[in-house]
Amino acid sequence: MSRTVLVILNQPSLDTPAHHSGASEYALVDPAVPHLNVLDLAATRGDGIFESLSITAGRPHAIDAHLRRFAASARKLDLPAPDLNAWRDAIHAVVAELDPVAEAVVKIVMSRGVEGDVKPTGWAYAWPSPDYRAAREDGISVITLDRGYRHDIEQTAPWLLTGAKTLSYAINRAVLREAAKRGADDVIFVSSDGFILEGPTSSVLFRRANAILTPGTGLGILEGTTQGDLFAWARTRGMETGFELLTPAQLAESDAIWLVSSGRQAAPVREIDGVPHTIDRELSAAMNAFLLDRTR
Repeated sequence: MSRTVLVILNQPSLDTPAHHSGASEYALVDPAVPHLNVLDLAATRGDGIFESLSITAGRPHAIDAHLRRFAASARKLDLPAPDLNAWRDAIHAVVAELDPVAEAVVKIVMSRGVEGDVKPTGWAYAWPSPDYRAAREDGISVITLDRGYRHDIEQTAPWLLTGAKTLSYAINRAVLREAAKRGADDVIFVSSDGFILEGPTSSVLFRRANAILTPGTGLGILEGTTQGDLFAWARTRGMETGFELLTPAQLAESDAIWLVSSGRQAAPVREIDGVPHTIDRELSAAMNAFLLDRTR
C-alpha cells in the first residue's frame, strides 16, 4: 500500500498501437521519479484531457459518468477514443494500492502523446483528499468573474472546446488566484452577455422553494457528474430539478447556492460578491452524506 499511487497505461486507446507490445495493460510505477517525456504534448501544449474522481472508503464514485465525459472530451479534441475498459481497470488498480483513507482522489489523464508519434500517453494517479469539512459545513465565499464569451459560445464557436475537460487549465487556476487576492474562496463564471455559467472546477446549483436547479445546457459549460447524481437524489426526496438560464442578480435571489464537484462535493455559498447569502445547512448536510456514501 502507498500514500500516493501512479499507473501508466500501455495502450490508452485501442485505435492506436500499444507502447510496449505484449506488455501488461498498465504498470504500477514510482510516483516520485520522472515518467513523462519532455516532448509530450501534455507538457508542451496542454493537449489532452482529464477527469478527477472522488473515493470514499475505497469506493470510486460515478465511474461511468466520468468515463463517458472522458470519452466526450476526447471526441471534442479529435483524440483517439479511450479504451474505457483499460481506464476503468487503471482506476481500480490505483484505488486498490492506496493506503486506507477516509477520502481520496483519482485523476486520469490522456494526452495526444509525444509530438510526432501516434500513441497517446495515459496515466492514473491517486492521493488522499484535502479536508473539505469546513467548506461543506460552513460554506465558501465566491466572486463572479467575466468568462469572456457569450452564453451561446458552444453553438457559435465549437472549435473553442468549451464543455471539454482539457489540460489547458491556466485560466481556471488564474481565476482562483484572483479570488484569493479579493479575499474569496472560489469563483462563479458569468458570460460576457450576463448569464451564470459554472465555477472553474465545479457546477453551480441553486434552490428555489422545492426545486434544485442549475444553469441550462448548451452554455459551453462542463456536464457535471456530481450535479447529475444530486439531481437524481433530489428527485427521490420529492424535489423538482431542472435547468435555467439566469443572471447573477437572479442567482443572488435564490434560497440557497452550492458549488458542487467531485472532490469537495457540495459546498454551500455563504457570500457572493461580498454580500452574505443564506446557507441551507440541513440540505447541505444531506447532500454531502449522500455523495460520500455513493456505491457506484
